[in-house]
Amino acid sequence: MKKRIKDTGLVKIGELAKMFSVLPSTINFYTREGLIKEAGRSQGGYRLYDPVKAMKVLKKIADLQIKKRYTIEEIKSRL
Repeated sequence: MKKRIKDTGLVKIGELAKMFSVLPSTINFYTREGLIKEAGRSQGGYRLYDPVKAMKVLKKIADLQIKKRYTIEEIKSRL
């Protein structure tokens, strides 16, 4: 029997977006660009993320984008 999402500690994209106060499309974009890694998939096929790891990366991305004005390509090289 597979574990349910709540049992694994992983969160769906919408939950992660709420935690960091961004749109789910932002998380989708970062995932497509390879900045955030999904931790797995739910039984329904939803992408799941480790909230602790993802939040660290999101904070780093925000810092590089807002404070340093780096492009996505520059951020990729620094992560």
